[in-house]
Amino acid sequence: MTYDPSNEDQALERGLNTGQLQAIQERFGLANSEIAELSEGELARVMRKLELPDQPRARAEFERLFEIGDRGEASVEDKERALGQLSELRSAQAPDQETAGVPSGPDVDPESLSPPAPEPFDLDAAGGPDLGLGAGLSPTGAGWTSLGPGRVGGRTRCIVIHPVVPDRIWVGSVGGGVWLTTNGGDNWHPVDDRMANLAVSCMVLDPANPRILYAGTGEGFSNIGAARGAGIFRTINGTAWDVLPATANEDFHYVNRLAISDDGEILLAATSEGIFRSDDPDRAQWTEVFAGNVADVAFAPGDPTRAVAGGLRDGVVRVSDDGGLTWRQASGLSGSGRVEVTFAAADPDVVYVSQDRSGGRIFRSDDGGETFTARNADGPNGFAAQYLGQQGWYDNVIWAGDPTDVDLVLVGGIDLWRSRDGGDTLEPISSWRRDASAHADHHAIVAHPDYDGGANRTVFFGNDGGIYRTDDVTTVGSDPNREQGWVNLVNGYAVTQFYGGAGNVTTGVIVGGTQDNGSVSFRPADGPLGWRTFLGGDGGYCASDPDDPDIFYTEYVNLDVHRNRHGGVEGPQWWLDYISGRFFNTATNRWDLKPLPFRIPDATGGRSLFIAPFVLDPNEPERILAGGRDLWRTDDARTPNTSNSGPTWRSVKPGVGSLISSIAVAEGDSDQVWVGHVNGEVYRSRDATAAQPDWDLVSGPASGLTVRRMSTRLVVDPSDHDRVYATFAGYQADNVWVTEDGGASWQSISGGLPEMPARTLAIHPRRSSFLYLGTELGIFTSEDFGATWSPTNEGPTSCSVTELFWMGEVLVCATHGRGMFSIDLGGMPDGP
Repeated sequence: MTYDPSNEDQALERGLNTGQLQAIQERFGLANSEIAELSEGELARVMRKLELPDQPRARAEFERLFEIGDRGEASVEDKERALGQLSELRSAQAPDQETAGVPSGPDVDPESLSPPAPEPFDLDAAGGPDLGLGAGLSPTGAGWTSLGPGRVGGRTRCIVIHPVVPDRIWVGSVGGGVWLTTNGGDNWHPVDDRMANLAVSCMVLDPANPRILYAGTGEGFSNIGAARGAGIFRTINGTAWDVLPATANEDFHYVNRLAISDDGEILLAATSEGIFRSDDPDRAQWTEVFAGNVADVAFAPGDPTRAVAGGLRDGVVRVSDDGGLTWRQASGLSGSGRVEVTFAAADPDVVYVSQDRSGGRIFRSDDGGETFTARNADGPNGFAAQYLGQQGWYDNVIWAGDPTDVDLVLVGGIDLWRSRDGGDTLEPISSWRRDASAHADHHAIVAHPDYDGGANRTVFFGNDGGIYRTDDVTTVGSDPNREQGWVNLVNGYAVTQFYGGAGNVTTGVIVGGTQDNGSVSFRPADGPLGWRTFLGGDGGYCASDPDDPDIFYTEYVNLDVHRNRHGGVEGPQWWLDYISGRFFNTATNRWDLKPLPFRIPDATGGRSLFIAPFVLDPNEPERILAGGRDLWRTDDARTPNTSNSGPTWRSVKPGVGSLISSIAVAEGDSDQVWVGHVNGEVYRSRDATAAQPDWDLVSGPASGLTVRRMSTRLVVDPSDHDRVYATFAGYQADNVWVTEDGGASWQSISGGLPEMPARTLAIHPRRSSFLYLGTELGIFTSEDFGATWSPTNEGPTSCSVTELFWMGEVLVCATHGRGMFSIDLGGMPDGP
């Protein structure tokens, strides 16, 4: 929106400057009068999201690095091969087998992968469910336990409801696969873990045979498109999925939307390559009927001959009247950007469009999609609603599913808006600033199968926080706080995407950095539903001070390291220190940079990975090593933070032309430090605490480690500092290596592992032969220093595992799409 200066004086009394007011108006569509009325908590959340915005394109580019091997980017065939290898390895396991204390076996029970059905509790009350976190996160002998987060949720692109049994609902998450509830959302569990690692972006149920369900994979809304899928999958029993062979190719890397005709005969797929059509029952034959980037496609209700489609970037609507065989461009639209389309249930001649232009434009057609006219889309303050904000390319959805009211329209971007006059005026009905309202960033709106506009007005919503419901879409969010009528259904729907995690063994508190849900904390008394956010945006690596349970370190993107001094819980601003060099300058009312040496130049200059590594020295809790272009060190991490002082940083390893992607410090010897880079190079220092340490390149032809892909993790064996493990990205063989002589020579210990990215590794605290490997497809364990491996069949089975860390002898596993799990590996006899 254009900045509106009205009520500026009142809004400025909140301690903001004009620049911040303008940024809030443009980013969130709030007028100054609304800003002035925000509660302190709401204003803090607004400023946190403004200061730490989501960066989905940069995130996608970072995730893409894990798919790049020595031969380049992975293909669909590479991913299918890895899934097949995992299946073969799992089928070879004996029933009830254990390896290094972790259960393995040929079968996976999907219901064992999610949290138990949640019990209601008061987050603010003392006590709560006792998970025994001080003595162990999961009961001994119980295998993996899901820690949730059972209420944080994650990016949800699609919702399918059974037409006859409406309590049976499937949702598709980006990173966590397909999940199912059979009781209307009281609890959830994943289905068919073989596809759980895929980005499920769309689903449709065959209206002629509701036993058949299709799921499209791949998230193509980013210009980079790192969340690549593996085609279209089908199930005939609601749980076991198989890929349609004809879609296992590059044409179906990014299936943005599926549409099926009312008679079930024609299936259309809108992909980043075009529109594809199949009309044979087995879906063995597919024909490209339009070439180009397509975001959305829909059939007219009751008419299998008519369909409309929206462009991904060109702002265009296309229409077909022969069942999708041929397409022509509609008239009346202008501009570019992503286009979402929907037919009005009350009149199939009416088509609505939400276009990613100028913060969101609504168009309407009264002739079945042939010609469109723009609607005003005015907000309650007399100017454009800006319902998409600045990221309609990412979150954009429109709905007109009321069979009794052709003018009732919902649109969703950051928040949800309702129109009662066909899109001319809009009223906000949700507020991401309020916990009791719906979460931000909306992707799917689906009506209850019995929705009739009268007795039943129930609608479901999928967003970056999971799935929500309202029982009356005509009144929901009508109160000033936009909380009325919202029901959070994230009851054990544990699809949070973690990048990192850490825990304090004394208190049992765990913190984690997540995609789009910030940095979050888990406290034992709150249980798996009680995770709390204490930093916004995207979170990354984490660390816990072993001597002070109140101090945790987390990061925002690009190495923006923060220090939390209140046990990982959100509180007043002074509890959260920006120790990488940013501070809010009260003299100028803007964010500024501290002078050297009180900042990390790579963090404030954008010279680091999107999720950049940092580690707390296990031998010296005041020392942090952080990797950007250079390796940066502070030896006074606890120093009080001010606007012109704080922890001091110095470069202790100059850049080598490739960003740092992994760091390890030997337990017991802070001079032994290892550093890995995006180009696969690995360096070692034997005097890392010196003012200017020496560094030796220990990868390359001479040592046998000749990989040219990203170093994802380095782990030094505490019992033998010359034994170091290195893991790497890429869908190819030999992604796990070990040196027994301090880097002079390396050997691959990847035999038997599927050919896929390895992300993290942990060594048992007492038994150095016991290894735990986190990969793109779950956890693998070894009892013989990596000579042989077994996959777990519980907990983190086929999902991306991003972090493994110990709390005593309890192993905690952070996943990118399945939340966190723990397993108690204590009580085993000593051994090598």
